[in-house]
Order: sequence, then structure tokens, then C-alpha cells
Amino acid sequence: MNDALQEIRNFLPCRTPRQWIDNALANQDLMLIDHAHCEKKAASTALSLMYRYVDNTDLLNKMSRLAREELRHFEQVLAIMKKRGVEYGHLSPARYAAGLREEVRKDDPGRLVDVLIVGAIIEARSCERFAELAPYLDDRLADFYNSLLKSEARHYQDYLALAEQANGGPVDERVAEFLAIERRLIEEPDSEFRFHSGPIQ
Repeated sequence: MNDALQEIRNFLPCRTPRQWIDNALANQDLMLIDHAHCEKKAASTALSLMYRYVDNTDLLNKMSRLAREELRHFEQVLAIMKKRGVEYGHLSPARYAAGLREEVRKDDPGRLVDVLIVGAIIEARSCERFAELAPYLDDRLADFYNSLLKSEARHYQDYLALAEQANGGPVDERVAEFLAIERRLIEEPDSEFRFHSGPIQ
């Protein structure tokens, strides 16, 4: 797993700020609630791609597997929350995913390429944050977050491979444009703590 994690750290434009880790440790109930929302949204994104691109067999297979895994993770987060007496409820979304999606092109094939790149970046950041948090968490939560690293790393790789397939070649330039946005969203101060927020001052 170390190689895959190093690949993800090399891919991302920056590491998670230490201030965000401190924010997360001080807001673990909120972190779990938002984590559950993130898993549900990830499954929803995969399913929406399956409905929209019905003739892309590689995409259908990879997104079907991804959706099942994300829903399983959702159930696992809910189970941890139940044991801790944390109630699942509505949260306003972080600016993170919306900030990335603002730059998605409107028409295909550009739209599909961009949606897949955004998916890869979100999965990579999730993986990086699980790894950053795990050393500071209690054993139960640390074991769970460490167990997610392998699947999140694979989801990142699947999304990136599908983006290259949809583009008919490398997507490095487009990835760089989205990573520049991602860096700003991760490093600039945020007003509300979320799993993908910037640091809260």
C-alpha cells in the first residue's frame, strides 16, 4: 500500500494542512457524519455515470464495482456512528466538490473526461486524508480508515484510466488545471469543517 499512497501523494498538488488535521481531531463526530455523506455521494456519482454512458463497458464495470464499495463504506461509517451515539443527519456540502465541478465542460467528450478527472482527484484526496488522520485516531477508527486506503487508491486509478480512455490519450494538461483549483480549495481557510474542507482558522 505504501507505493500506492506515495503515488497519490506525488499526484496531489499539496499535503493536507496540519491545521485541518487538528480541526478533524476536534470535530470527530462531524467528520464521521460528513464522511458518510461523501461515501453516499461517491456511490451516486458512479451510478449517474452508469446511467449516462450506457455504451461504455469499461466504465459500466468499474463504476458498478465502485458504487457497491462506496455503499459498503457508507454502511460501515453508519455502524461506527451508531456505536458512538452519533446521529446521521443533513449537512451543507463542502465547497470542495462544487469548486472542482465548476470547471467541468458542458459537452461530451470533454464533460466525461472532466468528471472522471474530478473523481480521480477526490478519491486521491480522500485516500491521502485517511492516511494522514489514522495515526491520531483511536484503534477502531484508525483500523477502519487504514482499511479504506486500498480501495480509494484503486478508485483514483480507475477514474484516471477511464479519463484517458475517454480522451483518447493523456490528460496531463487537464489534470494540472484541476489540481491547481484543488490546491486552492485545500489550502485556503474555510468557514465550516468538512472532510474535504480547507483549514478552519
